[in-house]
Amino acid sequence: MATPSFPPVVLRNGVVVEEPLGAVLGLLKGPWHFDVSDPSRSASFGEADLRLANRGGARISAAEIEAVLERRRAIEPALQVIAPDASLAGGANAVPWLPLRQLFDAFAGIRGIGFAKMTKTLHPKRPALIPLLDSVVRKYLEDDDPGAKALFGERALELVRGYERDLDRNGPAVRAVRQELARRNLRLTEVRILDLLIFSAVAPRGAPAAMMVRQAPGLP
Repeated sequence: MATPSFPPVVLRNGVVVEEPLGAVLGLLKGPWHFDVSDPSRSASFGEADLRLANRGGARISAAEIEAVLERRRAIEPALQVIAPDASLAGGANAVPWLPLRQLFDAFAGIRGIGFAKMTKTLHPKRPALIPLLDSVVRKYLEDDDPGAKALFGERALELVRGYERDLDRNGPAVRAVRQELARRNLRLTEVRILDLLIFSAVAPRGAPAAMMVRQAPGLP
């Protein structure tokens, strides 16, 4: 069966992912699949969520797990007011920005817990809403980063706002990829798909995903 074609995904700095489906599939063959949490536990938060994040490469230590769990009384109420299907893909006006800021604020000041560990913990809880703000994605979003002087929750929220704008700009292409993946029994949200496409744009030269990316001259 012929592989359907998709519109290219246009990232920042003039980078174009010509074959977004192929780029995502190429990365899913490696250790890039990220599990979602049990839907029945969407409103709760506990050690199991931190252990799940570690299976996804978060590397949260035992001491850090203990410190995060001490914030459980702040994390769970913030999480509970965000619908399990809340998404960045519905446009900025549909995003629960204030509850999301409160959720990020609940992780502020925990020693050893930065944006990467926090979002690797929270992404499985709200996979359509919270991107993985690891070093690659933060570098990609650097124009939206208010910097280290900003409050932790404020800074995380501004990075997500920038991510949402990129997702909105590439909405039709990313949705088409998601639909084709679902047809293949691969359940990824638009947020996770864009994350993989951003990584594909910085993959080492010669890697399968990188071969599907080009630099578009004249684009900002």
